[in-house]
Amino acid sequence: MRFLTVLLAVLLVVPAALTAQDSSSDYTEPYQKQALEIYRTAVGYRTAATFGQVPALANYLADQFRAGGFPAEDVHVLPQTLASGEETASLVVRYRGDGSAGKKPILLIGHMDIVDALPEDWERDPFTLIEENGYFFGRGSMDDKFGVTAITTTFLRLKADGFVPNRDLIIGFSGDEETGMLTARALVTTHRELTDAEYALNADAGGGSLGPNGEGIVYSLQTSEKTYATFDLTMRNPGGHSSTPRADNAIYELATVLKNIEAFRFPVRTNETTLNFFAATAKVTDGEVGEAMRRFAADPSDQGAVDILWSEPSFVGITRTTCVATMLRGGHAENALPQSATSTVNCRIFPGVEVAEVQATLKRVGGNDALEIRQVGEAIPSPASPMRDDVLSAVASAVESRYPGTAIVPYMAPYGTDGREVRAAGIPTYGVMGLFMKDDEIFAHGLNERVPVRGFYGALEHWYTLLTQLAGS
Repeated sequence: MRFLTVLLAVLLVVPAALTAQDSSSDYTEPYQKQALEIYRTAVGYRTAATFGQVPALANYLADQFRAGGFPAEDVHVLPQTLASGEETASLVVRYRGDGSAGKKPILLIGHMDIVDALPEDWERDPFTLIEENGYFFGRGSMDDKFGVTAITTTFLRLKADGFVPNRDLIIGFSGDEETGMLTARALVTTHRELTDAEYALNADAGGGSLGPNGEGIVYSLQTSEKTYATFDLTMRNPGGHSSTPRADNAIYELATVLKNIEAFRFPVRTNETTLNFFAATAKVTDGEVGEAMRRFAADPSDQGAVDILWSEPSFVGITRTTCVATMLRGGHAENALPQSATSTVNCRIFPGVEVAEVQATLKRVGGNDALEIRQVGEAIPSPASPMRDDVLSAVASAVESRYPGTAIVPYMAPYGTDGREVRAAGIPTYGVMGLFMKDDEIFAHGLNERVPVRGFYGALEHWYTLLTQLAGS
């Protein structure tokens, strides 16, 4: 999960300020205490790749659901062996409704795995939830044990309240989002009979941004993600002795190819989400960037606006497909001419653009017929999800109850979450995370990952509003 990366530049015009120092002792309702216990326990599992603790977390959560009144036949821990041989798992829980809506279920997704943390690098033990100065610290405290805890607690709270949804609600927690997303894919393919839904709500995307005094600035509703594709670009020749250089040096030729790609811009692309994003974000962005957003939203062919956005790393990915060199290797000895040189180029492909089209473009732009291009791994195209009035209305109610007047902005993420796999399987997916934070509080994947105490408890109300509005009588 990568929280609001595309919006951070918007908030750079806002000076940082201290967050009100809430304490968990201020939150005394039974469901709030239960949420903290689940959160603390979840962070305590080192569910990073190679540690094999995802199944343990899945079973712990399954126990909470069974103890909370969910029938055993509606709680499924699904083991899965990854290509590495590591054992992981996903978790599916069905909250049965009365069927009065006459509609398919709503799927709720999040992930139990984390990016690893090295305890010796942290100021605090990353696998112990520590509350300090108004924050909860710990690896996964934000990405995504925050979302897993919020959804789990909301299910248990609703069940305890005797809530009967008008359609089934289904949890689908994955076990390898940070590495391969294979468990998410299995959830909506191999196990489709357990997870089939009209649409999905993703706890690992979207969310709100706060201003200097804790006021809501914007809430991002994620409706699409770019396709992730990686290619190896290779130049080869016979090589030789370094004392007798030849004109067709593989490293130099590859360097020329990469410079050609660096200079190339893929065509501008738009969809309903990106145009709405720029139109709304322009209203809270100062200077020429804000003006360029406004002009681009009105006319995507405005070259001046396009050029300004091209120079902004936070926004260029929302305007087009991007490809960038990320790794380089070549040669085999310091006193020999290279027989090959290879660069890894990572692409984030705009929804609707074929992977093969991007590969062919790289070959053409590289400008050397001898260039070899090999796709690395599988690329999963993920179509944009159409805007839904019911989801937008529920999100608006949840946001308004906490931060009145906050703008809700649909956006396309230039990164990837499990939502990519769910959309690719034909289930529209919406990132509706319940967390509001300031831009300088975000440390997901980094040292001292943390979440404001107020934000943690606020997310419980966010999800309660969403589910009762979308699946209530």
